Amino acid sequence: MTAAPIASPAPGIVGGAPDPPKDHRGSWVPTLSLITTRIMEIRKRRGLMIALIVVNIGIPGIFLTVRLLAHAFAPKSFGPAGGYSVFTGLVAGLMYVFGFIVAAVVGCSAGSTDLTDGMFRHLVVTGRSRLALYLARIPAGLAVVLPIVAGGFAMVCVVCVLAAPTVDSFDGVSMPAGLTLNGFEHWVLAHPNKALCNFNYSNINNVGCGGPSVRIKPGSPPPPGQPTPAQVRAALISVAEQNYQSYSYTFLKPPGSLMIDTGLWILLEATIGFIVGLGLSSLLGQRTIAVVLMIVLELILTPIFSRAHIPHFINFQRGIVGLAMAHIEPPALPLAFGGDMNGGSRAMQIVPESTEVAIIVIVAWLVFWTVIGGWRMVKRDA
Repeated sequence: MTAAPIASPAPGIVGGAPDPPKDHRGSWVPTLSLITTRIMEIRKRRGLMIALIVVNIGIPGIFLTVRLLAHAFAPKSFGPAGGYSVFTGLVAGLMYVFGFIVAAVVGCSAGSTDLTDGMFRHLVVTGRSRLALYLARIPAGLAVVLPIVAGGFAMVCVVCVLAAPTVDSFDGVSMPAGLTLNGFEHWVLAHPNKALCNFNYSNINNVGCGGPSVRIKPGSPPPPGQPTPAQVRAALISVAEQNYQSYSYTFLKPPGSLMIDTGLWILLEATIGFIVGLGLSSLLGQRTIAVVLMIVLELILTPIFSRAHIPHFINFQRGIVGLAMAHIEPPALPLAFGGDMNGGSRAMQIVPESTEVAIIVIVAWLVFWTVIGGWRMVKRDA
C-alpha cells in the first residue's frame, strides 16, 4: 500500500486560510483616505472657510465691483476698474499680507484641532502612525487653501486685464506707455513742468517745479541766480534717467509673465503661512497664541526687520522669511508693506540679501516647521 502525498498549501495560505492583509496603519506615509478625511475636517469649519473666502475672493471682488460701477456711471470722475496700478495695489497691499494671515490661521486650526476637540487620543489608539497623522494635514490644508487663493487671484487678473485704461499714468501724469529711455527723455524735455512737479528726483542743480528756469528760451540770458538752458536740459535728462526704471515697470495692464510670476509668489506665501502655522500650533498645542504670533510676525516683525539695518543683527534679519520673500518678489510689483517700485530704490529700502540666500531661508523655514511640528506630534502624550 502506498501513502498519498500530503498536498502543500497554496501560496498565500497558512493553515488552509489566506494570509491576512498587510496593516499599513503603522506607516509614516499618509494614505489617500487619511488626507481626504483631513480635507473634510477643515471644510467643515464654516467660520474658517468663510474667512478664507472673504479675504481672498470677497474683499477683492467687492473692491473691483465698486470700481466697475463707479466708472460705468461716472467715467469722468472715476478711472477704469482695472489696469496695472490696480493689480499691483491689490496684490502687494492686500492679497500678499492678509492671504498669509488667513492661510496661517487655517494651519493653526489644522495643527491643534485634534487636541482642542479631544480626538487626539482616539486617533492614537487606532494604531495609525502619529507622524502620518501630522503629515496628512499638509496636503489636506494646501488642497483647501491654495485653490481659493488661486481663484481670488485669477479674478483680479481677469478684471485688471479686461478693464484696463487706454492711457498710461505714471506718478499721476498721463503719458504714452512703453517708451524707450530715449523716448522717455524726449517726453520729459517736452513736458518739463509735469516732470519736475510730479516725478521723484534729486540733485538737479536747483531746477524746481514751476520755476522760471524751465521756461527759458535757448539763447536768452537767464535771470541772476537762475540756471542756464544747458543746465536745465541736463537736469531734465537726470530726472528722466532717475525715473525711467520705475516707469519701465508700469503698464496699461499687467503682462502675462508678471501675472504668472505673481501668482506663483502669492501661492508660495500662502504655503509658507499654512506650514508655519501648522508647525507652530502643533508645537504649542493650541491655536490662539499661535495665531497671535503669526499676526505679529507678518504685520510687525517682518516690516521692522526688513527695513531697519541693525548693526551686529543683520544675519538674524536675513533669516526672516518675510525678507526672503521680498527679495524674490516679481520686480514689477511695489514693495510689500509700502514703498517705491522695484529698481534702485528697493535695494536701499530693505536689508540686502542674495537670491540664493533668500531661497535657502524659505526652504529652511518650510523644512524646520514641518520637522518640529511632526516631532511634537510624535512625542506628545495621548
